[in-house]
Amino acid sequence: MRIRIVDAFTDRPFAGNPAGVLLLDAFPDDAWLQDVAREVNHAETAFAHRLPRGEGGEADWALRWFTPATEVAMCGHATLATAHVLHTSGTHEGPVRFATRSGVLIATPREDGSITLDFPTAPLTPVEIPEGVAEALGAEPLTACDTGPNVGDLLIELADEKTVRGLAPDLRALARYSERGIIATARAEDPAQGHDFVSRCFFPNVGIDEDPVTGSAHTALAPFWSQRLGRPDLTGLQASPRSGHVRTELRDDRTLLTGRAVTVIDGELLTP
Repeated sequence: MRIRIVDAFTDRPFAGNPAGVLLLDAFPDDAWLQDVAREVNHAETAFAHRLPRGEGGEADWALRWFTPATEVAMCGHATLATAHVLHTSGTHEGPVRFATRSGVLIATPREDGSITLDFPTAPLTPVEIPEGVAEALGAEPLTACDTGPNVGDLLIELADEKTVRGLAPDLRALARYSERGIIATARAEDPAQGHDFVSRCFFPNVGIDEDPVTGSAHTALAPFWSQRLGRPDLTGLQASPRSGHVRTELRDDRTLLTGRAVTVIDGELLTP
């Protein structure tokens, strides 16, 4: 069985967010999917199978995502990685429609080699800053928002880019503040460097201490920063050690996420 490791939201190997990608004839039982994701041990492993013509309705492929600990409802970078594999292997041409737990998600290849994902925009709800979150994060929040059920994070605005880059949170303490984890963000110190805002994402509740580049988080970051900066088109830098850029375009209840991907490992999974 063929398995690829793809670095997503980057144009070079060993950066961005790595994801396992397996194209299957059908989904095996959930325990096997979870075992493979645990063995791959990246933030997410994506499993996709082609839907028979006429059976998929609005979708071409069924797609599921697993962290080493659990299945998740939405994942941007592993969707980008899967679309990259489908296009570079010649398995699928043109836009690909994925049937997922978050509805039909469309990935469209662009002439410059990047891929644009069409995802639902996260419904942001301003909330009171929870008591103790500043101590757990190691920085004083300015504002806080709930990102809704699909994303499942607490979005925290911090004072500046330097503060976001310097975070060293207490991950065990952070786990109590949201379903999945914390998105920490701030306005870019110098937009001339090619990004409008920065972020880091900590997801201890799903087995990911820090996610390198998180597409789903940008469905919340896009409306958050578009409102503040007055523009629908922005570029986010996720300032993890691996780092990566996500171009965002806000379209009301949909957010377009654009990035590149690179296959770094193409091998064989020996276990049945």
